[in-house]
Amino acid sequence: MTESGPKFIKSHRKAPMFVSGVESSTSYSLRMLADSMQSLQRSVARLSSGSKLAWIGEDPAGAGISIKFDAEVSRLQAARSNVGNATSFSQTQDGYLKQVAEALDRMSELSVLAQDTTKTASDRTAYNTEFGELEDFITATKDKQFNGISLFNGTALNVTTDSDGNTFTADGINLGDADYTALAALSTTTTANAASAQTAVGNAINQVATDRATVGGNLARLQHTGSALLAYQDNLSAASSQIKDIDVAYESAHYARLSLKVQTASAILAQSNVLSQSALRLLGIT
Repeated sequence: MTESGPKFIKSHRKAPMFVSGVESSTSYSLRMLADSMQSLQRSVARLSSGSKLAWIGEDPAGAGISIKFDAEVSRLQAARSNVGNATSFSQTQDGYLKQVAEALDRMSELSVLAQDTTKTASDRTAYNTEFGELEDFITATKDKQFNGISLFNGTALNVTTDSDGNTFTADGINLGDADYTALAALSTTTTANAASAQTAVGNAINQVATDRATVGGNLARLQHTGSALLAYQDNLSAASSQIKDIDVAYESAHYARLSLKVQTASAILAQSNVLSQSALRLLGIT
């Protein structure tokens, strides 16, 4: 009896240490469960949004870079729109100039026909009527516009070339040039007038050839600028995507792993509670 008493007392004194250990295990399990739950919620947010930056605290520097990239991509898109409009403007110019060139070709032909001495004055008058109508067409073309902007007043266009607003100058076309306006004073009513008309029309043909070459150069530059902007925009978009868009396969696997951790932590916490209740019952507390 004497030996069993101290042994019982010694065993009884170890009980609080056992209970304390159970409580410590429970607290640890709670903390791990909370951490796993938080990580799981973030993974759900990433999968739902498709973005790594659903919680910006995970990568503040990356978020800042991505914001700048996205803003530049938007500016590049605007620059491409500007280039596209300038391209349409130049194509419209070239379409009209092609018709002007065809009109001048016919006027040149008429001026030569009118120099035929076997033709009567009535014939030359007929040639002159057509000649005058074609000249009126060229004069009317001078006032054509694109979205309210004159196509042929000689004003150059400053076209955006990048996201910083830098520009290049597309040379203007002027149908008010002297070689065109001189056509208004011409006629084919006599052979002498027809000869003079032929010379003047030849000068206008040379000018329209130069003008179409200028427009062609503008279009070539615009095409290369647009292609360069598109390539840069695509690459910048890819860089931004690399920073902010999730890898769905990886994130799905990560989610499954976190979900298992939460389930495991919950099960362990439940077991810790059972052990704690068992210990308290052994001590006669409950």
